[in-house]
Amino acid sequence: MNSTLVAPPITRFETAQATAITATVRNRHGSYRTTARVVGLVYLAGFVVGIVGNILIQSVLGASNHLSTVSANSMALGIGAMLWLMAVAGDAAHGILMFPILKQHGERLAIGYLAARIVDAVFIAVWVLLAQVQIPLGSEYLKTAASDAAYLQTLSAVSVQTSQYAYAIAMSSLGVAGLILNYTLYRVRLVPRLLAVWGLVGYAIILCGMVSENRL
Repeated sequence: MNSTLVAPPITRFETAQATAITATVRNRHGSYRTTARVVGLVYLAGFVVGIVGNILIQSVLGASNHLSTVSANSMALGIGAMLWLMAVAGDAAHGILMFPILKQHGERLAIGYLAARIVDAVFIAVWVLLAQVQIPLGSEYLKTAASDAAYLQTLSAVSVQTSQYAYAIAMSSLGVAGLILNYTLYRVRLVPRLLAVWGLVGYAIILCGMVSENRL
């Protein structure tokens, strides 16, 4: 498994579907007009926030020996983490906002989608918090004698490895959520079926990729 902290992908079909869902739900379900608009805004805001947060985090933790430089760049890492936590809140909010819309077409699917989105949000939060663990480790690394530095490097490697498992669980949950959403969109024609099929394929790739990469 890759030992680098990696941000969850921002998928183009998510953004396209946000626009389509907003327009279609607004037309077919007038009472959910505000909800549809908010869902679209959550998608787009998550897109922007996720990209900026990822750039900041990777600029710090992407260094070959990040423990020696993370303390000096802790502000950038903290801002990146804050942005990702905002995206996490958006993930959970999206599940909540879509629940009443999806419930009209299947309560079990709506509950499954909400649960998968919450799991995704929780484990992405864990991933972000584990990135922050590198700050105190880096601070101690600079004050520690060379003979003890290996211990801190080991702790750093363990936290990174743990973050990868959190990331894998989050992405697997995202894949499940996406499959549920796009299956519902396809079945009830809330968006053009070609767009729903595109989403099904994309989320299936995410799920299968996570499962194959992290299998024992």
